[in-house]
Amino acid sequence: MSLSVVVPAFNEEKAVGAEVATLRSVLEKTGWPFEIIVVDDGSTDRTGDAAESAGARVVRHWVNRGYGAALKTGIRVAKGNIIGITDADGTYPPDALPRLVSMLVEGQHDMVVGARVGPQAQIPLLRRPAKWALARLAELIAGEPIPDLNSGQRVFSRKSVLRFFSLLPDGFSFTTTITLAMLSNGHRVAYEPVSYAKRVGRSKFHPMRDTLGITGLILRIALYFAPLKIFLPLSVLLILVALAWGLVSKFVLGSLADVSTVLLVLAAAQVAGVGLVAELINRRVTNPFQADE
Repeated sequence: MSLSVVVPAFNEEKAVGAEVATLRSVLEKTGWPFEIIVVDDGSTDRTGDAAESAGARVVRHWVNRGYGAALKTGIRVAKGNIIGITDADGTYPPDALPRLVSMLVEGQHDMVVGARVGPQAQIPLLRRPAKWALARLAELIAGEPIPDLNSGQRVFSRKSVLRFFSLLPDGFSFTTTITLAMLSNGHRVAYEPVSYAKRVGRSKFHPMRDTLGITGLILRIALYFAPLKIFLPLSVLLILVALAWGLVSKFVLGSLADVSTVLLVLAAAQVAGVGLVAELINRRVTNPFQADE
């Protein structure tokens, strides 16, 4: 076993040196072969130099390409067969990584996520409603509980994540995508509670823009991996609307709106039919992302 820890960093000069130094101290105690890769994502400060001085292997983007792009660059150049990711801003506990790696190896999982749950997870209040709603939507698609959909601290086998490289986005939704992609394709995912501290410096996350982007991404993943879970509820909703409109028009307005009611029923049938066809295609075509037996 060899471990590569990938740390994406954009203008994190104040925190990245201490983060790398702590990571090195924690991982040296394990006796495992490891490397720490900091991907300087087009920083305009001394982020790369600070990481290099602390002992990290630094890979540089000359322009800012995004959180996901930085992670993909680090994974591409990684030498380890196990990949760990964490942030450079001091929010995630470095000493949790060995525990996550041990769970991955001993439990024969494909990914172990550091779940930010409990009183020690200092998630900003403004993010919590959107985070909760996105998690519920993702659970509907995955068909199982997801304690933390987009945690930035997790470990996974390099072989598993490379299967999904063509799907992984360049923005903050990288972690959301890899979670849903793995769960939708039969990979074993475990969750381990970790603390989450207040970050050093200013966040690059844009609540409105990035939340809307992640919502759209979840729906696209659902259409890709589980189309019936989108089309069937929509079809049922149209049937209920048709029934309600028929009753209102008959008993409230005094005349059954038969044409519009029939059109709603036909639309529901068409949506359900499209969903069934998409599901059959999805199951019939060999899925290149399906987990090995």
